[in-house]
Amino acid sequence: MSHDTYPSTADRATALHMHSSGLPQSREAAHLKAEPACASHPLTRLRDALDAAFEQSADAADPSQCAAFALAVRAALAEAAADPALLAPAQHGGAADAYRRHLLAADPHGRYAIAALVWMPGQASPVHAHQTWCGYVVLKGALAESLYDWDDAQQCARETRTHPRASGAVSFVRAGRGAIHRLGNASGSPAISLHIYGVAGARIGTHVNDLLQVADMLDRIAEQAIG
Repeated sequence: MSHDTYPSTADRATALHMHSSGLPQSREAAHLKAEPACASHPLTRLRDALDAAFEQSADAADPSQCAAFALAVRAALAEAAADPALLAPAQHGGAADAYRRHLLAADPHGRYAIAALVWMPGQASPVHAHQTWCGYVVLKGALAESLYDWDDAQQCARETRTHPRASGAVSFVRAGRGAIHRLGNASGSPAISLHIYGVAGARIGTHVNDLLQVADMLDRIAEQAIG
């Protein structure tokens, strides 16, 4: 893999602070890293576990719909997070104005990509659903996860609750608007999370997040138009 940093126009990281217009600032940087070749490396073991999960669900048209597959991905994430050797020092690096995504590995068959996301204080993702299945675990620090319901009549997402996601917290969701969320670092220290996406590595910036309008933002725009 290359070591370039590149911007994405479709899947952008969002800082918690706002423009004067009330709309969030956003930019994404993804940093590609070479995969370790050592069979005992935790990333290699994670890939082996994911390959085994796919093999176990080989008869399914969509493995992510299988409970056993979801459990296997969650277990693989938890095991990887418990090993401090998972990330190289350079893969702990963040960016000043948006979270940074380090692509760690990509399945040669295009079934999944593995990435570490580094969140500096005050950084967050956009509100989004997912175009594919995905799972994550918090490796370091703490994140806050806001959950949303989809309002089909108004074609927007409405926040329902926010809860803390401490180090070791694991999540798995399937594609669709049944699992809308926003992850962010509301603490005063950097945080790192490990993510697995059900897409090829080259599509990680364009075919993962389904960015959505949020109800309160639409309400503010309507109020400004009336005023």
